[in-house]
Amino acid sequence: MDIKNILFVSPMYKDIQSILNDKRVNEEKQFRFRSEEDVVEEDYLWADGFVSFKRPDNFSFANMKWVHSFGAGVDKILQGEPWKEDVVLTRTISSFGQKISEYCLSYILGDVQKHDTYEELKNEKDWNPLVPIPLHEKQAVIYGTGVIGQEVAKTLSYFGVKVYGVSLSGNKKDHFQDVFSSESDYTHILAKTEYVINTMPLTEKTKEMFHSTLFSHMNEAMFINVGRGESVSNQDLLEALTKKNVRFAVLDVFHEEPLPKEDPFWAHPQVTVTPHISAVTTPNEGVDCFLETLDRLEKDQPLLNEVDLSKGF
Repeated sequence: MDIKNILFVSPMYKDIQSILNDKRVNEEKQFRFRSEEDVVEEDYLWADGFVSFKRPDNFSFANMKWVHSFGAGVDKILQGEPWKEDVVLTRTISSFGQKISEYCLSYILGDVQKHDTYEELKNEKDWNPLVPIPLHEKQAVIYGTGVIGQEVAKTLSYFGVKVYGVSLSGNKKDHFQDVFSSESDYTHILAKTEYVINTMPLTEKTKEMFHSTLFSHMNEAMFINVGRGESVSNQDLLEALTKKNVRFAVLDVFHEEPLPKEDPFWAHPQVTVTPHISAVTTPNEGVDCFLETLDRLEKDQPLLNEVDLSKGF
């Protein structure tokens, strides 16, 4: 595929421009850099390649041959008018799995080592030895067994955690004791699980898949969401926290971002809120993946990061 004119639309477009200048990309390539507020119809007509985190409100396929997402997820790129099937869609693959596994591990370790409890005891000057339960006695269920889910499973299983997976297909994957289809009955596993982690992409099938029925099968689990906010029914999660099906929630993604000031998650004592930082794409990582993908496109080599439009990831 021959790509000549590439349009970048991103809040970090100045950083991207600077990095590309240093990379000395093929001079036959023409680049334009715009903010989401400044991009106009003429830019779309000029471009045959488009790179962004999401689809701007005024987006037009125009003469596009290729669209590349600077994020691992593509739900915000796919929103809007139906996708043109002759336009190739790719996504960024970088160190997301490692970053997210470290994020999850940090909260799990803090939990088993009772960090919050000891902070309270310190404030009370209460010497009360509470023995931590080692990780090899714990169990986790990870929703999503792709690259990110597998990396989280690899990290947790290294410390002895018994890890199970749930995916749309139920296909077996490395680092999981077993993998269940999301349509199968795995409630016996969920009932004995201390940690439930969502890494699922957002599709029609995963929208609000974490609802009251699913939460009801949990037994004082910690719920960590590093997938997409729209995969969770917020009201059902709040009820699960009240009923103690979920004893604590660590939320990095939300239906609306930034999270509105009036949202009840902010003040909830059993909820930790982080501002979508579990796997941030740095400008350098984004550019490196973009350049590798562009090179493969032009050499007609297999794309490792092409999105299956029928699946949405």
